[in-house]
Amino acid sequence: MLQLILGGARSGKSRLAEHIAQDSVLDVTYIATAQAWDDEMQSRIAHHQQQRPSHWTVLEEPIFLADRLLEIDQVNQCILVDCLTLWMTNLLLHENAELQMLQCQKLLKTLPKLQSKVILVSNETGLGVIPMGEISRKFVDEAGRLHQQLGQIADKVVFCVAGFPMILKGDK
Repeated sequence: MLQLILGGARSGKSRLAEHIAQDSVLDVTYIATAQAWDDEMQSRIAHHQQQRPSHWTVLEEPIFLADRLLEIDQVNQCILVDCLTLWMTNLLLHENAELQMLQCQKLLKTLPKLQSKVILVSNETGLGVIPMGEISRKFVDEAGRLHQQLGQIADKVVFCVAGFPMILKGDK
């Protein structure tokens, strides 16, 4: 089972994903993609850490997400990845310009093969104004492409607004 949860900043998407993982009664492995480059990001990471149950396994993977998923995949497990937009940022800012395309392709090929229940969290970035900077536009374009491709292979897609989930694909 693959579930994609999208939403804007502070839309409730991470909280929803954590509730779904907790309610699954499976062993939960949480994959964090964030990198704490500054105090503000460190504060955000600390907030998320306080929200998670302490018995969950937590792994950090800022770049090679598909490889990590394959490494830890097993039956009777729920893997929660939070979040794909930070992962995309890490890839786009990497010195290897081809890494983003290669890692996204690898992720899309890997996800359908997994035995674990997988919950992916990502920011929907295509609802606002068109960014002025080139890297910002590339980010919005690449995140949008990835979301569309993930939506096609996901069993369930949910969009969060103001803490309320709206089911776009799949059952309730």
